[in-house]
Amino acid sequence: MLGSSYGSTNAAAIDPATGQPYGPDFPAISVRDIVEAQKALLEALEVKHLVAIAGPSYGGYQAFQWAVAYPDFMDAIVPVNTAPWASANTDKQLAEVQARLATDPEWNGGRYYGTGGCKKVLAEIRIETLKRYGIEASLAGRYPDPAAREAAIRQLAENWARNWDANSLIILRRALLGFDTRPDFAKIKAKVLYVLCRTDALFPPKIAPAVIEALKAAGIGARYFEIDSELGHSSSGPEHAKWSPVLREFLAPLVARVGWAGA
Repeated sequence: MLGSSYGSTNAAAIDPATGQPYGPDFPAISVRDIVEAQKALLEALEVKHLVAIAGPSYGGYQAFQWAVAYPDFMDAIVPVNTAPWASANTDKQLAEVQARLATDPEWNGGRYYGTGGCKKVLAEIRIETLKRYGIEASLAGRYPDPAAREAAIRQLAENWARNWDANSLIILRRALLGFDTRPDFAKIKAKVLYVLCRTDALFPPKIAPAVIEALKAAGIGARYFEIDSELGHSSSGPEHAKWSPVLREFLAPLVARVGWAGA
């Protein structure tokens, strides 16, 4: 994922023009750029076609972008706990993240490589994000004591912050500015399995009817499934057993058509 700390080129990569990490000078990219980089990789690997492109959250944004940008490249997409558009408040969210990171003494305008990496503020941001994603419900069984649960969440956040580049938060949030694939639905040829979670506050099920209606109006074979879970935005992984049968049923005829034995 271009721009991500776990991706290919990102802010920590060396800018050949300066010999220093890109940092805040990393080019502004879009979700389309991220998908184009993925397609370039597949072409280099001589992969010509995919049965399906699936992903939760930001991965779902990419699945929708794949479908409108390269409609002949896949048979299906499975966007999960996501939407075909980014929040109208993305610009505000971007500004808030930038302002928050700037409060860390190590920030230095995003040029912190070799001097720290504003991990304290990054961990605080991650704690808030995990809670929005439903981590408290997810850990309630293992940590019934609230204090122990809070300590476990902090540990998860600090572990994540140690391996994450703060600039990537800005890069990936900025990439969502103006993201909306709905005007291009008519380009989609892939079948769509759209999956949301009953308790996801970020992408509540109430948005599903309009999405499915718009897809079907564009002549797309689309179906919807709702995960019955208390885990909210983070439900797709830990609650895989609740929706994997639907995914398997959806993919079976597509997989059979290309003859994947044992898939």
